[in-house]
Amino acid sequence: MKLHELPRRKKRKMPKNRIGRDYTRGGHTVGRGTKGQKSRSGHKSMIMFEGGNVPFYRKVPKYRGFKRTQKVKAQAMNVSILDKYYKAGETVTLESLREKGLIRKRTTAVKILGYGELTKKLIVQGIHLSESAEKKVLTVKGQIKK
Repeated sequence: MKLHELPRRKKRKMPKNRIGRDYTRGGHTVGRGTKGQKSRSGHKSMIMFEGGNVPFYRKVPKYRGFKRTQKVKAQAMNVSILDKYYKAGETVTLESLREKGLIRKRTTAVKILGYGELTKKLIVQGIHLSESAEKKVLTVKGQIKK
């Protein structure tokens, strides 16, 4: 057997460098610098702390009064639902929709969309309609009151 015929040794894993044990393994200050609050154990800085500067949340102007951040979204409803729950000649209003349980109590806006068939003559009052829904209401000789 010659030297180059010897089987190779498996690579040994080196032990993980345990910081802060002695001077040979990155000891002494252990990457924390020297002295001061941050070099000591148990130091936890506050989340909003900016090194003594005036924090950002104190620089931002405070608004007074109420400001609505979200737009009022209309609840969508299809013509087929109106055809199913209303009789011919009835008026469709927010109150009647609430009474029949088709919309939530706190809903302030409804938009009727044109999906489905409408076979009954209805009077739609105070509700927004899409173009296709308007056509379907008017083709069955219904009325739209704003």
